[in-house]
Amino acid sequence: MKNDHKIHCNKNYKTLGNVDILKFHKTAFLCSRKCPAKIILRSYDWAIEQREKGACIISGFHSQIEKDVFHYLLKGEQPIILVLARWFMKNVKPEIKKALSSNRLLIITPFVEGITRVSNDRANIRNQLMAELADDILIAYAAKGGNIDKLILSNSLIDKHVITFDENNSK
Repeated sequence: MKNDHKIHCNKNYKTLGNVDILKFHKTAFLCSRKCPAKIILRSYDWAIEQREKGACIISGFHSQIEKDVFHYLLKGEQPIILVLARWFMKNVKPEIKKALSSNRLLIITPFVEGITRVSNDRANIRNQLMAELADDILIAYAAKGGNIDKLILSNSLIDKHVITFDENNSK
């Protein structure tokens, strides 16, 4: 895998990091900002399991639970894809720099330079891109009427393997 930390452009998004990660089987992780405590614990266990399996996870890692999952994943060696709902960050945290340097992180944004704030519309665009790039999608929790709920109700997931922690709700 190449060690290339330049921004690359695709017709739909820009990338920073190891673009070869896109070749891996990818599971998207989505979770609403507000979720029950049992979902938080299941998400932590799931993240550790995925890390140990070496699974490639794609997420916006924006909600607190998603940030926590990102934290668990960064402790491993598996590939990770971070999809932003804004332009690339100016101040990169040391753990993100380390993952980029190790060629195990790809950061993607569908937005142009100058877009520095996340909005609901931008989060929806980011979620749509994640759904397009992912092979499987784990929806840990979707708050009624929230962005993830809207993604579920759209036709975006029609050909995707969707997983939930409630096996009765898996697609």
